[in-house]
Amino acid sequence: MSYSLPTYREPDFQGNYFLQSPDVVMQPVEKQGVAPDKFHATSIFPEYFKVNGKWILLNESRMDCVVVVGENEQLEAKEFRLLQVGDMVVVGRTEDGSEGIYLYSKGFRDDISGADAFAFRTGRSRETSYSRDYDRLYELLQFEKESGYIVWVLGPAVVFDFDSRKAMIALIENGYVHAILAGNAMATHDLEGAIFKTALGQDIYTQAGFHNGHYHHLDVINKAREYDCLEQFIDAHNLGDSIMGACVKNSVPVVLAGSIRDDGPLPEVIADAYDAQDAMRQHTKKATTVLCLATQLHSIATGNMTPAYQVANNKVRPVSIFSVDVSEFAVNKLRDRGTLEVTSIVTNIQDFLVNIWRNLVVAK
Repeated sequence: MSYSLPTYREPDFQGNYFLQSPDVVMQPVEKQGVAPDKFHATSIFPEYFKVNGKWILLNESRMDCVVVVGENEQLEAKEFRLLQVGDMVVVGRTEDGSEGIYLYSKGFRDDISGADAFAFRTGRSRETSYSRDYDRLYELLQFEKESGYIVWVLGPAVVFDFDSRKAMIALIENGYVHAILAGNAMATHDLEGAIFKTALGQDIYTQAGFHNGHYHHLDVINKAREYDCLEQFIDAHNLGDSIMGACVKNSVPVVLAGSIRDDGPLPEVIADAYDAQDAMRQHTKKATTVLCLATQLHSIATGNMTPAYQVANNKVRPVSIFSVDVSEFAVNKLRDRGTLEVTSIVTNIQDFLVNIWRNLVVAK
């Protein structure tokens, strides 16, 4: 079955209501990093702003930014910390067009008739049927491999199991991964697996423990810090049988964001939170599909900076976001924090990745 993108239905701005709506009000930034009072904060949904009588779509959005109107009516979503004196910021707290600001959340939705107001099993839990979600995801990833930009957000649980680690490597090698966002722990334990076949000192296949195994990840970090970058370390120790090695071999960018919990850290881990945010943003603004696996805080961070839509070749297309975790709380937290267009799957990460690998790589 071939996958086709949902069609985006633009608002009808030729109606009298929109034609009579006023232009947006803009106020200049007077102090660097400080927006004017009553600034408009962006969401993940398509938003239009009326400038000089024209409704203009904000092409690259993200949650909780302000909108700056530049030369030639160009719109830009900016974090507070990036605001410069003189930037013209959109102000207004309504989103219905009455102040020249229109938030549009229904562009990809079909009206569903016949659904009851009350029904069982409408939430996402361990009892949810996920068969259709998996089938949809297989088709989506095959489509996105050639036509999109697939970003994976990985927690360390991905590398704690022999099969899930092998599955992730195979997905990278077969073109289903265009960027990885992770932390120090995922990369460290992945490389530990390549050297010692362990994660936190436990064999990733047999689950056997090792004497002084709790030193393994620390030895990896210490040895890696002898090199200027991870690529040098991977090449020097022939660590191609790893997620990080597969990314180096296949030129897949990896952003490793630091944490207050980190050991070491490894070379290339970005210690400054805002530098890490900027680096992650370079990929989320291009993302067409995002898969967040077993990392609650990293998933929330990524989800909040990923819009529900992407503009490519002057066409608006949806961005698909998946949150996968064994914890119902973890997958639903992303939705609670504002990423409303997320598909949640409650399952063991190892089982999830092996399912994806078998259907996309082994079965082809």
